[in-house]
Amino acid sequence: MSDFWVTEAMNGFGMTVQVEAELCRRQSKFQKIELYQTAKLGRLLLLDGIIQLTDFDEFAYHEMMANLPLFAHENPRRVLVIGGGDGGVLRELGRHPELEVMDICEIDEEVIQVAREFLPEISCGFDDPRVKIHIADGSEFVRNHPEEYDVIIVDSTDPGGPGAPLFGEEFYRNMKRALRPGGVIATQAESPYLLPEIVARLHAVSRRIFSSVGYGAIMVPTYPTGMIGACVASDGGDVRIPKREVPPELAAQLRYYTSDVHRAAFANPAFVNRLFA
Repeated sequence: MSDFWVTEAMNGFGMTVQVEAELCRRQSKFQKIELYQTAKLGRLLLLDGIIQLTDFDEFAYHEMMANLPLFAHENPRRVLVIGGGDGGVLRELGRHPELEVMDICEIDEEVIQVAREFLPEISCGFDDPRVKIHIADGSEFVRNHPEEYDVIIVDSTDPGGPGAPLFGEEFYRNMKRALRPGGVIATQAESPYLLPEIVARLHAVSRRIFSSVGYGAIMVPTYPTGMIGACVASDGGDVRIPKREVPPELAAQLRYYTSDVHRAAFANPAFVNRLFA
């Protein structure tokens, strides 16, 4: 299979990866799940043909999705992850001993099953005893858990699949109601090169609901356009400034996130700022 290539293509952009072996192909109730061994990037997970992660660079996305909102909060104790069935965000949250509750709400149980079988170094996040798994629709889950969480992280698929309800204003308002005072949200917010209209809409929705909003850029080479963003929002102060220093024992485990990277991620280029204007 040395000449077998897998391509993600969307909106005129694409990403092509050389593959050595197909490890898993399933059609769940919600989406097509594919997992491959690649020639250079380790294992590759796709959902409905969209690249979710590779071993090569998954740390960048998962570290930022976890640590941007955690360090934008002064004292996080209770965290909810919506989506994130590969377990990568949970793995990064697990590095924080101060967390007491780590709930995850994933709509597609088969994604968790595939990750546990084929991606052990990522799905090890599920092994943390603080983790409680809820197989449910995330939009309904937050509606039924008012004032329960300090941080909510939405590690969703793109808006065209089962993650579609997670891109609407009602969902963002329900997330705010599910936060405790000073709470922070962080949502997968697409690339301004690939889906500028989605980036602009999520930022505008967040500004209507929260007093502080930032779009944090994350460099992920195996995503089309090489980047993605996190929309971080709160009523507890400026999310663009870390509220705490990174402890040395945590810093030694991280490969991407630092306090300087936190600040720099929210320094958007002019064309992105114009989207928000």
